[in-house]
Amino acid sequence: MGVPFEALLPYAIITGMFAFSAVAVGSLREMQNGGKKARRGLDAWDRQMMERDRRLTGFARGQTDKPFAPPGFELNNPWRVEDRFF
Repeated sequence: MGVPFEALLPYAIITGMFAFSAVAVGSLREMQNGGKKARRGLDAWDRQMMERDRRLTGFARGQTDKPFAPPGFELNNPWRVEDRFF
């Protein structure tokens, strides 16, 4: 005797929902990275360069070929100093 159709329908719905959520999360991550794949295995240098790119372009994955920094970048210092030192 075969498996009734009604028993397979919930499994198909659950599998479809898992597939939909995986595709949705993957496309959201790709949109957040500017259409690029997510970076893996970041070290301190990569994080520092991503912070620099974010300060230059406003986007962590953005890059620019301009030879000069935008106005105001000279005051946009990433190093934070505590107030008690001044």
